[in-house]
Order: sequence, then C-alpha cells, then structure tokens
Amino acid sequence: MHALAKIDPEINLLIDYESKRLENEINLIASENYTPKAVLEAAGSILTNKYAEGYPGKRYYGGCEFVDLIENLAIERCKKLFGAPHINVQPHAGSQANMAAYFATLKPGDTILGMSLAEGGHLTHGHKVNFSGQFYNSVQYKVNRETELLDFEEISTLAEQHKPKLIVVGASAYSRIIDFEKLASIAKQHNALLMADIAHIAGLVAADLHPTPVGFADIITSTTHKTLRGPRGGLIMCNDTLAEKVDKAIMPGMQGGPFMHIIAAKAVAFELALQPEFKVYQQQVLQNAKVMCQTLQDLGYRIVTGGTDNHLFIVDLRSKNLNGKIAETALGKVGIVISRSCVPYDTEKPWITSGIRLGSPAISTRGMKEKEAQQIAHLIDETLQHHDNDAQLAKIKVTVHDLCKQFRIY
Repeated sequence: MHALAKIDPEINLLIDYESKRLENEINLIASENYTPKAVLEAAGSILTNKYAEGYPGKRYYGGCEFVDLIENLAIERCKKLFGAPHINVQPHAGSQANMAAYFATLKPGDTILGMSLAEGGHLTHGHKVNFSGQFYNSVQYKVNRETELLDFEEISTLAEQHKPKLIVVGASAYSRIIDFEKLASIAKQHNALLMADIAHIAGLVAADLHPTPVGFADIITSTTHKTLRGPRGGLIMCNDTLAEKVDKAIMPGMQGGPFMHIIAAKAVAFELALQPEFKVYQQQVLQNAKVMCQTLQDLGYRIVTGGTDNHLFIVDLRSKNLNGKIAETALGKVGIVISRSCVPYDTEKPWITSGIRLGSPAISTRGMKEKEAQQIAHLIDETLQHHDNDAQLAKIKVTVHDLCKQFRIY
C-alpha cells in the first residue's frame, strides 16, 4: 500500500478504516467471509492489466499465453473440486452467472419457476424488480407455512400448472438441506431443466458436507466467495450438452474481457479448497452455526424451520417485540454485524423485516469455535434485551472488541 498512501492518501485511509472495522467487529453476515492472503495477492496482481476476451486458445487479443494457463488451471481445479463435466470461471459475479444460465437455456418470455425472495430465495430467481422477473415469465414457489421447509408437492403442482422451461433451486436464506435429486425428478417429470444456485453452500458441497447438485441439475451456478472463501466472483457448471451454449452466453453474450486477476484468485481458492484442512474448516462452520442456533433457542428465540443444517439460520424476532431493522442497528452499535431478513410469510416491509439472518463462515475463518459461538449468541441476546440502552450497549461493545482481539483475521 506504499504507492497508494503516497498517490491517494484519502482512499488509503478509508481502506485502513475498513481494515480496522473488520478486525474489531464480529461478522455474522452469512454471505461474507475473509479470503486468505494468497487470494488477495492474486486479486491485486498485475493480471488486472490484461484483456483476454474469448477463451483459452481462442482469444481476440494477443499476449494471452500465460493467462490461458491460469484460466485452464482454474477450470481443472474447479472440476476436481466439484466433479462437473464443464465449467466456466469467467462470470464476474453470481448474478451474472445466473443471467448467463438463463441466456443459455431460455428465450425472453419463457417461464421460470423459482423460490420467492421473501421465503429465502434470491433476487435473480425471478423477483419482479430483477431482470429475471422482467425478461421472463416468473412463477414463485414458497416454503410450507407450517414446517417452513421446501414444499415439493407445491413445486410439482406449480410446474404442472405453469409448465416452466426452467426450475430454479437454491437460496440465500434457507437453513436446511436441499434435496437436489428430488427436485431433479420433479423437473424431469414436467419436462423442465433444473438449475441449482449453490452460491451460499458451495463450500459445504465442495467438502462433501451437503449433497451435490452435480449429476442432478442441468446447470449449476455459484459465487466464489461466501463459504468457498475465494474472491468475489461467479462460476457456472453444466453438462456437456449445454457447454457450448453456456460459454456463448457468457462471451460474447453478456461479458467482454474476463477479470484475469480474479480468475487467478479463483484458481488459488480452488487449490486451497482441495486441501484436507478445508473440510475441517467447513465442519467447524457447521458446528458453530448449530451452537449459535441452539443457544439462541435455549434463550427463548424462535428459529425458522426449528434449526439449521448449514452455515446460517433465521431468527424470528416477533416474540421479542423486535424487528430486523431494530436488531441490526443495535447489534451494529456493539460491533456485531448481521443482516436483517424476512421470515416466511412476513408481514413486515422488506426493509424492516421480522427477523435476522446469522451465519458462521466469517467467525470460523477467524478460528472461533463452539465456545465463542455460544458466547456470541449470549452477546446477541444481551444486546437485543438492551437495544435502547446506549450505556449498556457500550459495555457490550468492549466485550466484543476484546473477543475480536483474540482472533485476528490477518
């Protein structure tokens, strides 16, 4: 950062502030994590200078001999990690990966069946304000009102009624195992393709701690951050039948030059995920989530679906006479960063919400284990009990800061 400090001290200072914030706060945002230093180095490398439109061996620019090797390495490592027959590592982000998946399989106006955002899905799964709900005829399925689990009967019924060309599965706020085999059966029964968005659970899938969609879904998308602990970016996996269409959907369909510095960082992340230590880490992610979840349940909080099978869970705050916005603000004051979340069939507005989403990837990366997960749950409870008492919140912040000092990020 020596050059940056000299050339642009203002940006350098703000980056320094952000670094201190990260070190001094407990991050429970389920979609965030901390990348290893090696990933950061690759992402900040001279590869950012290189234009490489096209694919390895078929570029529209000269001087691509080394970036071709880098992209091929990323692809091969990702294949080893997930076992998919075809992989494209060029999507700039998860949303672009999803867009490319739609471009490869659909025409504008075709029907897609995806999970409702309010019940745990993602904007790009057909929400009306998103391109996926504007370019395509979007039908949304929810979870069962009583169990708050995926309702396979409803999904099958909607598929029968609306005859989608593509069924989209995957979630950003769903805490249970997703049965890709069952969903593949439903898609096949109704002559639809199945797309699995595993952005949140990719690390768990890679570590064989969540069932894989490979072999069941026709097309699979993911981010490379979150549980995978790589740089911010996306990827697409598919069967050989869709390979050419997927590649054309990315380039020239919607992207130009790929971010070669990020592709190199993805390759580093895939290599790290292939190591035995990565599975140990993912097991800790699961255990920390379960401990936090159980501790909050013991303290009287209602957990959506009654528990968690993955890295996150949703806390329903209505019984505590709180909402997600109040909770997020209060927890932010003590240095616990979370994201508010709708609960199934929420009556609150989306920017208020009735719940909060808590995730364990970032604290697990810091080295925190069950003892700390339990302590964090108690700190959350104490904060919410005193959400309008700034003096008490200041005391809790000291405890949070002391805990963070024991587990440095970098």
